[in-house]
Amino acid sequence: MKTQVRTPAVAGRFYPASPDKLRQELEQLFARARSKECKNVRAVISPHAGYVFSGTVAASAFNQIDGEKRYERIFIIGSSHQIALTGAAVYAQGDFLMPFGTVKTDVEFCKKLVLAHPELFMEDSRAHRDEHSLEVQLPFLHHILRHEYVIVPIVIGTSNPEICKKIAEVLSPYFNTDNLFVISSDFSHYPGYEDALKVDEATKDAILQNDPGALLQTLTENSRLHIPGLATSLCGWTSVLTLMYMTSGNKTFKYRAIDYKNSGDVPLYADKSQVVGYWAIAVTEEQSKLLEIARKSIESMVLTGKSLSLGQPSEYSPALQQHGGAFVTLYIRKKLRGCIGRMTSDLPLYILVRNMAVAAAFYDDRFLPVQKEELPDLDIHISVLSPLEEIHDIKQIELGKHGILIESMGRSGVFLPQVATETGWTLEEFLGHCSRDKAGLDWDGWKTARIFIFSTMDIPG
Repeated sequence: MKTQVRTPAVAGRFYPASPDKLRQELEQLFARARSKECKNVRAVISPHAGYVFSGTVAASAFNQIDGEKRYERIFIIGSSHQIALTGAAVYAQGDFLMPFGTVKTDVEFCKKLVLAHPELFMEDSRAHRDEHSLEVQLPFLHHILRHEYVIVPIVIGTSNPEICKKIAEVLSPYFNTDNLFVISSDFSHYPGYEDALKVDEATKDAILQNDPGALLQTLTENSRLHIPGLATSLCGWTSVLTLMYMTSGNKTFKYRAIDYKNSGDVPLYADKSQVVGYWAIAVTEEQSKLLEIARKSIESMVLTGKSLSLGQPSEYSPALQQHGGAFVTLYIRKKLRGCIGRMTSDLPLYILVRNMAVAAAFYDDRFLPVQKEELPDLDIHISVLSPLEEIHDIKQIELGKHGILIESMGRSGVFLPQVATETGWTLEEFLGHCSRDKAGLDWDGWKTARIFIFSTMDIPG
């Protein structure tokens, strides 16, 4: 049960305590900020200094968020400025009281984190009571989002990268299109103006690599430079590192630098001898662009009869230019409406998805072509396939994880991994239906056929 409400710790100091003055300042900050440059934003890195210093950069970060999207949860993560912890503290005691009203905390979810992973998460209101790094993000969220939302406030108190990695492993399943992650961090603290520019550029470049090791190495190299006044080059490094442990190794996530300033750029406070740096960075999911391509391709063909123009290859990331297999599956009100794909292809992925989306909408002979009135209800699911692996023991097949390709006598049949999940079939039924219903063989035809397995990276619409 909710037992208390966290009251503001820095209202009237870092940002106005008056609701009207706060709204006016936010309007001015967003008006001066960088406009929206990104789509499919999964996370932002935003500064947490007083608004007079970092507010415009923070607004640039939040401008990248889709304000019309309904998020299941918003994870706000910052590194403790107050106390040290062995792991991270979640605020599970109640909601956050702010000048503009109350921000709801997903108390039940926070308590579940603590119960399931007590070695990593704890209920410690002390870590949140005076901590400003999360609080200063809330007015920006309130300003940009148009629908109700709940937050998961997390203060990381450890300085152990391995603990950050374990925290990331727990949070990774929630790093999806349903949720948003806000990472709170300033950059360099107290070097001279020109030194700050160099250090902050190096730290930013390391983050953009999406490689936790590169960030840790850069932070070490920055400290070894013995730059006068430099206390840290990333005060929320544990929070940023935790984010990077969630995204590293996945080429579909791209870090984009949006805006930069340091405190020496503020006219009224332009002391350039000791400054603090601020970057706005967004994390986008490039594969989500495939959903956009698929939908627009179908709409173009249905509404105009013309194939969607995709522009130049240089407009697409390397992840979207790779060659491989992909399937596009269409649903209307959870009922199958079409599914076509290729196991392999010499086409770039973004072109293949366009072609398969149109094929699923028009050329799946089980269904009539998609009509104009069906477009609003059309749900699209894309499965990007891993390379095929031939197996000789069906025990290697993991239902729900592996799809199968059965080949025999010039015939072939394919089931995607989700077929086993949706039907509840046993392994033998999975093989039998694929053999008989898809490959046109006997029920037991798979026993003498070649069997290949593959996994998919699923992109639900």
